[in-house]
Amino acid sequence: MTILPPPLAISLRRIDPLKWPSPRGCSHAVAGTGTFVFIGGQIATDNAGRVTAVGLVPQVRQALRNVRTVLAEAGGVPENIAQMTWYVLDIDYYRARLPELGVVYREIMGSHYPAMVLVEVSGLVEPEAIVEIAAMAILPVGCPASTVVNPSLF
Repeated sequence: MTILPPPLAISLRRIDPLKWPSPRGCSHAVAGTGTFVFIGGQIATDNAGRVTAVGLVPQVRQALRNVRTVLAEAGGVPENIAQMTWYVLDIDYYRARLPELGVVYREIMGSHYPAMVLVEVSGLVEPEAIVEIAAMAILPVGCPASTVVNPSLF
């Protein structure tokens, strides 16, 4: 188990209109200031790039772990995530697994619920993938950012 220090000041605030019903498992909107981190779509790959999980729930678990890993590399924690977009191959199958997915989400991401989007798609780049998760985080001002940079990208 890895123990992370608590984030500096959480830079996000939820925006949920008072007269609207409370959303389940997400926020209507999130606002914040700081350093933006855009996390590209993560699928259920191991650190060698192989899809190792079979089934929606195990793939979500690994994809969320990958989101956390990338975010940690940038110096962030799940509470810094402002928005997530989930791409699934079968939305009805997703809906049928909501209780299990909620457990997995809380296991990996805690009780922080950013603004979320769920989209059913006809396919993903990796044929074995059945879910892909992208995220946007806002690191608080003063949060130590990662010094890991791939110079070939710039």
